[in-house]
Amino acid sequence: MSVSTEPPETAVATAPSTTSSTPSGRATVQLVFVGLGALVVALSQSLLVPVLSSLPADLNTSASNVSWLLTSTLLVAAISVPILGRLGDMFGKRRMLLVALAALTLGSLLTALTDNIGLLILGRSIQGMAAAAIPLGISLLMTTMPKERVASSVALVSAMLGVGGALGLPLAGFVAEHFSFHALFWITSVAGLIAFAGIRMMVPEAPGRSGGRVDLVGATLMGAALLTLLLPLTQSAAWGWSDPRVWWLLAASAVLFAVFGWSQTRIQDPLVDLRALRRRPIVLTNVASVLFGFALFASFLGTAAFVEAPEASGYGFGASLMTGGLALLPSGIAMIIFSPIAARLIGSWGAPKTLALGAVVVAAGWFMRIVWTSSLTEVIIGTTIVGIGTGIGYAAIPSLINEHTPRTEIAAANGLNALFRSLGSSLASALGGSILAANTVILGSFAVPSLTAYRQLFALCAGAALLAAVVVLFIRRAPQVAPAA
Repeated sequence: MSVSTEPPETAVATAPSTTSSTPSGRATVQLVFVGLGALVVALSQSLLVPVLSSLPADLNTSASNVSWLLTSTLLVAAISVPILGRLGDMFGKRRMLLVALAALTLGSLLTALTDNIGLLILGRSIQGMAAAAIPLGISLLMTTMPKERVASSVALVSAMLGVGGALGLPLAGFVAEHFSFHALFWITSVAGLIAFAGIRMMVPEAPGRSGGRVDLVGATLMGAALLTLLLPLTQSAAWGWSDPRVWWLLAASAVLFAVFGWSQTRIQDPLVDLRALRRRPIVLTNVASVLFGFALFASFLGTAAFVEAPEASGYGFGASLMTGGLALLPSGIAMIIFSPIAARLIGSWGAPKTLALGAVVVAAGWFMRIVWTSSLTEVIIGTTIVGIGTGIGYAAIPSLINEHTPRTEIAAANGLNALFRSLGSSLASALGGSILAANTVILGSFAVPSLTAYRQLFALCAGAALLAAVVVLFIRRAPQVAPAA
């Protein structure tokens, strides 16, 4: 982003003023391909979760090696999302979206064709680059869709982050029961290729590229800072919080972030415009995004694993992988249904109040999960309510970012916001994993988290959602600026 001379606290209602005259039918086709790309990227991030426990035996390797199939994707995604977002503003959002989908397809093909754990980790790392497709797709649609369809289109693509996870678990459960895990990546490689080809042929490039030079120093420093922050968080359960590596890496991360911030104030074309990032609406939105990401952490872990736990645990139903995944399906459907409803709420209420509503609904869902535990139907109802709140909140977050960001920085701002949501989930994963590991019940020769541990986790997620609702109510709705003649 270029350095802004605007005061940090000033609201910037300079989101792209869409003037696209694209015919409705063609606009629908464009939305389908961009939405498919976002859906496949979200699917790829959750597909391995249900089959992870069986992979050490299938691949003849250790559980710690297999865990890197998830960790590597997360680390590469965290680094690549803000960088590709900045490059999208500089050289073209569509161009960088195609790069992200090409990485998804290439990584999926590699993981589909090998049983070597090293090559599988490499393939998953390449897939991590694709995480930038969702913020890039949102930013691209801001300028290519007809004005009356921008809000609903952005809401739908943003919701795909949750929809992909909710649909990915039942799909993975079905494949795990009938096929090799390689089939999962054949699915994502084919779907990724279709999305790539469709966007390449049907979606135009966004206007208004800023150009400039790539801030390699900033990219290196930010990548190192994120790596040293996320690595100990993702490995805290395996290493333990008493391991010196955790604290050395966290200390190194703090130092690297300080050096990164210092460098960004002294580079002509910085990777991150810190002045713009300090604007009050952007700060509050990103804080709320961290909390919202934290609140949603238990959506998958707290449903599939909960339902699949043995009945002797005092709460589980001994369900299969397939059933555990299907318990999340209504949640994914709810996200799709409520994203266009959220778009209408944003138009009438404003994005801050809409996001606050979504956060309150998420909290209500978690409170229901704390109280209702006796039947599978109760679990599904509570999870579906969390999905409704997720669909509303995920629609409102990019609208808040776009309202208060100059049009030349839209992709970078959405990329950074996606990073903050991911950081919230990573923090919740570290803390939630500790809670579940600290309070267990012994069933034969193995231990599972207790009902009390799950209730503590759900209460933590509900509290984070309510805090997010409070934070966003301090954001003023951006004034509408009439387009220039």
